[in-house]
Amino acid sequence: MAYTYHELKGKTIQELRDIAKGVENQEAVQGYSQLNKEHLLPALCKALGIDPHEHHDVVGIDKPAIKAKMRELKTKREAALEARDGETLKNIRRQIHRLNRQIRAHVAP
Repeated sequence: MAYTYHELKGKTIQELRDIAKGVENQEAVQGYSQLNKEHLLPALCKALGIDPHEHHDVVGIDKPAIKAKMRELKTKREAALEARDGETLKNIRRQIHRLNRQIRAHVAP
């Protein structure tokens, strides 16, 4: 059976150990009976070929372009901090916040 990261994360440690028992690639989950959930989950993901960071996939927008814009705004924010320009600083922080919210709104479930 194919699992997703979220399905595995929702399982108990005993269920994860049962899955590890049936994995063909035993080297990846060696010592599974002694591992806790924090260590067993990444080992199972590796053995089953599951991306443990699938919950960070963004769909529908250009995330690298938004991140580049955020980096640019953060350098402007530092300049505004040094210049003690409160109005510009407030404006830049709002822009960064909006971009963060835009990315979070498009994260795949």
